[in-house]
Amino acid sequence: MERRKVIITCAVTGAIHTPSMSPHLPVTAEEIADAAVGAAEAGAAIVHLHARNPEDGRPDQTPAAFRRFLPVIKQRSDCVINLTTGGAPWMTVAERVRPAAELAPEVASLNMGSMNFGLFPMLRRYREFRHAWEREHLENSRDLVFKNTFKDIEYVLATCRGNGTRFEFECYDTAHLYNLAHFLDRGLVEPPLFVQTVFGILGGIGPHPEDVLHMKRTADRLFGEAYRWSVLGAGRNQMPIAAQAAAMGGNVRVGLEDSLWDGPGQLAASNAAQVRRVRQILEGLGLAVASPAEAREMLALKGGDQVAF
Repeated sequence: MERRKVIITCAVTGAIHTPSMSPHLPVTAEEIADAAVGAAEAGAAIVHLHARNPEDGRPDQTPAAFRRFLPVIKQRSDCVINLTTGGAPWMTVAERVRPAAELAPEVASLNMGSMNFGLFPMLRRYREFRHAWEREHLENSRDLVFKNTFKDIEYVLATCRGNGTRFEFECYDTAHLYNLAHFLDRGLVEPPLFVQTVFGILGGIGPHPEDVLHMKRTADRLFGEAYRWSVLGAGRNQMPIAAQAAAMGGNVRVGLEDSLWDGPGQLAASNAAQVRRVRQILEGLGLAVASPAEAREMLALKGGDQVAF
């Protein structure tokens, strides 16, 4: 009997963590490209990408910043490239969607609702920062609403409609699943939906196993056979939630955007290290890792030759 194939997504750098938190966080274009290719070689079928200012590590959502590393990754790997439209919470939706709109990736992330997005508890762990923006980034999240209104979501969908990009729908709470169902009912999104349920961000649903079960039951009821389920556990919740979801039939996302750790008190040396760790879990459960070609088939993607980079 053929083993079930699981899609591993690796989120390479993100906008949550800052350079002072880990020396292994990719910042420059070369570091991001090397990290993405390394993750793909370790077994990630999809790499989810943000860009950063190489001088201070601040998130950079200009298409030019992405163009510095996307052709390199495409040349060196056949992995599926997934660009953020989340950017950073303080950016406008017009700023956040520009890379996906101009570069037409196979996949782009799309947050499915507004939420409080609390990063300030990290200040208990990290006290020294190299750049002034890092502390402000965490402190200001006490009063931060990550805005993703229905109008914002419609704007992203309309802006990317003509380029064949499909979406990783990021759902941080149960209401976000209902928001996605609303867009499905209106015919603005098409199956198979790639639903990424996110656990452990302060302001979203928690990381308890019952929370994972609740999100899965709700998605099953709303979408039936019309979706592919994946999970993202933040911080120390990364691997336990991946293991639970994989055993329940889901796909998994890891990477330094979501967690800097590779075990208690042990910083992950690379994105590839986290991919190898989750791959061990999957194979220990008798599951197989999907190749990029298999992920493209499972998610009905347009192919790596149809992008604009």
